Amino acid sequence: MPILRVREIREMSSEERRKKLNELRTELMRIRTMIKAGGSIENTSRIRELRKAIARILTIENEEKKARGKEKGKR
Repeated sequence: MPILRVREIREMSSEERRKKLNELRTELMRIRTMIKAGGSIENTSRIRELRKAIARILTIENEEKKARGKEKGKR
């Protein structure tokens, strides 16, 4: 089950997306550091979920940026 659904991400404001992106990146970095230090995590699929959620947010941000660029070009 994904952490964030596409619909939820699209409903967020751009600022909320940036905050969520930073939170997810921080959590991913913390988990990776813990693994490198020799520790283990309970849910190994969490890394994959985090990476996919980060990619979803970035994809939607880029889609909206391109859409805004096309609108400016039409004017």
